[in-house]
Amino acid sequence: MRSRSPASNACACSASWAYCSGLPPLRLWAANMGPPPCSVSAGRCGSGQGGSGKMDVDSESGASARTRDGFRHRGREVTRLEAFVDAAFAFSVTLLVISVDSIPDSMAALALALKGIPAFAASFAMIAMFWNAHANWSRRYGLDDGASKLLSLALVFLVLVYVYPLRIQFGVLFGWISGGWLPFPVKVGSVADLGFMYLVYGLAFSTMSLCVAGLYAHARQRRGELGLDAQESASTSAEVAVWLYFVAIGVLSIVLAMALPDRPTPLQLSLPGCVYFLLSFTGIVGARVQRRAAARSSA
Repeated sequence: MRSRSPASNACACSASWAYCSGLPPLRLWAANMGPPPCSVSAGRCGSGQGGSGKMDVDSESGASARTRDGFRHRGREVTRLEAFVDAAFAFSVTLLVISVDSIPDSMAALALALKGIPAFAASFAMIAMFWNAHANWSRRYGLDDGASKLLSLALVFLVLVYVYPLRIQFGVLFGWISGGWLPFPVKVGSVADLGFMYLVYGLAFSTMSLCVAGLYAHARQRRGELGLDAQESASTSAEVAVWLYFVAIGVLSIVLAMALPDRPTPLQLSLPGCVYFLLSFTGIVGARVQRRAAARSSA
């Protein structure tokens, strides 16, 4: 009987990865997944006889394929969808930069323009948070189907719609915090104006969070096709819970803003904004859901 070298075994394993994974090659291609890592020492994928159709990865190669976030990244290449989303987010940041009346023509005007940096930084941080969420989702799952495109395009649409109002919101916030030292981009002259600002920000925050939650929920629904293990499934459930928690906070702020009386107290005026401090409990929510999901999968 002819012996086979480890290199030839690895090549054979790589050539038959679609069969060994137990998933149709077309679905894996649509999900932008490359060949899974194969065990060179074992020289095979899955079980040779009467196998279960699952990928057999030894502990060493499996550990090297898993990243710090606990996922084996399936989005090995940048898809057209991800490239479009990245370009749209970059364009939204550009809108933040150019959304000024004119280029400063004096030192006083330059100093006034520089006072808008805190509002720009806060707006940039919020946009970057949603971009990072979509980038992580793309790397972890590599989905490029119809539902993924619809939710991603909805996220892009909302970012482009709300980018300028967000700059105004944060400008007013920092102007109020600084007692007028930082410039107010618009004048807030009534309780109705303040309530409208809370409403716009709450709508932006909750709807964009809902899009991200939908993306992770869609990935969880296709966990069988993606080959998510117990740890990845639990982490995906935690992501869904965290982003739905964001949605709930945004909706709560909207409700409190719409319930503002004509003559509110200072506490009532600040309450729709103070509810966002509940975001500090995000880690607790995610960890709790992840533990429950892991316990259900192991039961």
